[in-house]
Amino acid sequence: MDRHVEITFDCLPLRSITRVDIPLDASPKFRAKCERIKSALEQHGTLNTYYLHHAQCTFHLTNNPDLGMLEFEFEGTAITDEADLKTTAAALEVTLKRETCDWLTEPVVAWFRDTVRRAVMAEFDRYIEAGDLSRAKERIAKQQAEMEAGGGFVGMYL
Repeated sequence: MDRHVEITFDCLPLRSITRVDIPLDASPKFRAKCERIKSALEQHGTLNTYYLHHAQCTFHLTNNPDLGMLEFEFEGTAITDEADLKTTAAALEVTLKRETCDWLTEPVVAWFRDTVRRAVMAEFDRYIEAGDLSRAKERIAKQQAEMEAGGGFVGMYL
């Protein structure tokens, strides 16, 4: 274990979403996710905004892997500056998924929820620096060109 905070997420640039109609046969889980993304679009727009999903943040508070672990799930929007070089905000829904802390109290959980947001902002800056954001943009542009060449698509692209 090299790091005390482990963060993973999938990133969906909100500018890549051109249609927001939800397929009629969508499962309830998929429909709910589409609604959350639509809400993020309405709240934050498409410019310099990225929807983070399939995401988790794990804190290790001790050197014993079986003691002092807090695992949170999160989903929401990372917002960057005009140049897409620095994360300026993160609007995240954060929930405690599991823990191995018998001394955990609700005020501590609340504090860690805010800490998840701050840790995700720092990690998203690392994501940008690693070039993952530019590769994601290139991939989205290629997919967009393919969709336009093929006559478009039905439903929200996830």
